[in-house]
Amino acid sequence: MKENRMNFCPECGSDKIETHMMGRKWKCPQCGFELYNNVASAVGVVIFDGDGNVLLEKRAKEPRKGYLAFPGGFVDPDESLEEAAVRECMEEIGIKPNHVEFAASFPNTYEYKSVVYKTCDVFFTAAIDADAKFSCQQSEVQDIVWVPCRTMEELGKIPLAFDSARKTLEKLLDCKAPRLH
Repeated sequence: MKENRMNFCPECGSDKIETHMMGRKWKCPQCGFELYNNVASAVGVVIFDGDGNVLLEKRAKEPRKGYLAFPGGFVDPDESLEEAAVRECMEEIGIKPNHVEFAASFPNTYEYKSVVYKTCDVFFTAAIDADAKFSCQQSEVQDIVWVPCRTMEELGKIPLAFDSARKTLEKLLDCKAPRLH
């Protein structure tokens, strides 16, 4: 994995800044400044239609431009996970989701412009109104598609941008499978 680096101390400007913990901590021996690169929270919203199709966005930018992802993104300061899920849906696809409920969480690595972000991706299921009219946020979303996702075989064919999304769908499909006792 790529290690995040800093070349100068943001406090005193020294070029002696040290990188520790595989790019998760920086310390300046000159002035004592310390900075931790902690895990960022991100959300995704899983929306199924009545036929077992899942709503996905075709990403308009890196990382993983052109691949499919759930509506979602990073959580803003002073925002709950649920608030972020609703906001991201409204921003990216122009729809306010109903009945947002926790589904799963998984770690993820998100590299953007040479910076590696470790995230905890938190996924929610939600519903939307049947007559919902989508509006893509052009800077984030190339297109909105409904993709069949009723079986693990169908899931395996979806070009998902992030492994955490795949794990979430696997969990959701497993929950729907009949159990043998």
